[in-house]
Amino acid sequence: MSGSSPAARLQQLFEGHRLTPTQRRIAHCMVRRAADAPFLSSVELAELAGVSQPSVTRFAVALGFDGYPALRRHLREVAPADAEQEDAGETYNEYQQAVRAEIENLQHLSDLLADPGPVERAGRLLAGSRPLPVLGLRAASSQARGFGYFAAKVHPDVRVLDEGGSMLLDRIDSARRAGATALMCFALPRHPKECVEALAYAGEQGFTVVTVADSAFAPVAKHSDLLLPAAIGSGLSFDTVCAPMLLGRVLLEAMCDELPDAQARLEEFDVRAAARGLFVE
Repeated sequence: MSGSSPAARLQQLFEGHRLTPTQRRIAHCMVRRAADAPFLSSVELAELAGVSQPSVTRFAVALGFDGYPALRRHLREVAPADAEQEDAGETYNEYQQAVRAEIENLQHLSDLLADPGPVERAGRLLAGSRPLPVLGLRAASSQARGFGYFAAKVHPDVRVLDEGGSMLLDRIDSARRAGATALMCFALPRHPKECVEALAYAGEQGFTVVTVADSAFAPVAKHSDLLLPAAIGSGLSFDTVCAPMLLGRVLLEAMCDELPDAQARLEEFDVRAAARGLFVE
């Protein structure tokens, strides 16, 4: 795992293990605090993750370690690879560090996309769903709207679900009755309970759920048939989400590749936009 970022190394460590919801919460916390994780006590990690100290011990055992001290020793052994980067980071102000963290998130996303299979599968699922519901609540609503705006240029029926409330499940039902087979979801912290419940309901109704989330261990993971992780930045007062946004554009590209008339639709839009004078060149 040398040569990768702390967050990427943690993701690789956790992949392939069947974790309970509590254990996924601990894993998610460690990924978000990747630089600090090797130096946290079990009590400190438990407090940060909002779980009990014994849960942290059971989490370490689930990963194949004798206990939490063994897990922490392992993390410390691979931590020196980033020592020079951490020392260099001290010369940057908080705004620059936030930008550099996002660059690291994008590099991690690039590494994940070395295997295009999951994205290509998602593209096929989204292109084949008529209509295509796109869900994103609260912090993720802008991601859903942005995806829906561009998707509607090439997909014949896109339905953005960016508001919760009693009508959300009705709109999922409506899409299903109209023939929808897949649901696209953007899920970002803090994860709304309504979003998790909506995905659970969508699964019950037979949807194949494709989710872009901040972590493979996010609360929406167990209700997603295909989860594509894209890390967020948490160095500022409000999270930065460059990687999830870019991953959304990558999914749009994969969907376009599966829609034979996508290019024709784009060209038709350009002609209409020019005739109506929509944009200033």
